[in-house]
Amino acid sequence: KVQLVESGGGSVQAGGSLRLSCTASGVTYNKCMAWFRQPPGKEREGVATVYSGGGDIYYADSVKGRFTISRSNAKNTVYLQMNSLRPEDTALYYCAAVSGLCGGRLNAPYFTYWGQGTQVTVSS
Repeated sequence: KVQLVESGGGSVQAGGSLRLSCTASGVTYNKCMAWFRQPPGKEREGVATVYSGGGDIYYADSVKGRFTISRSNAKNTVYLQMNSLRPEDTALYYCAAVSGLCGGRLNAPYFTYWGQGTQVTVSS
């Protein structure tokens, strides 16, 4: 079993940056780790994935070139560096995990474990 705790959300003006962290506990090897987000009144959408052993990095088209996902196995933590933030990036951001490779999957039903979420608000 895996427990996930997100942190790092907050309020920022458009063009600003934030870094989200997701700290995992439990069985953390051989896991696809991902970030999702759910804007107000909309469905949850995938943002980025990374495999716990490295690689298998994918991004949603909407964040390519602006967001960077990375991991620290020593800290059991996955990061999401978000630059050039836009008002449309406003959402509740979730960390998720599933056993095995990511394989480009950014759909929520594929993932087994979820954190509670951290709010990101971008003002214009």
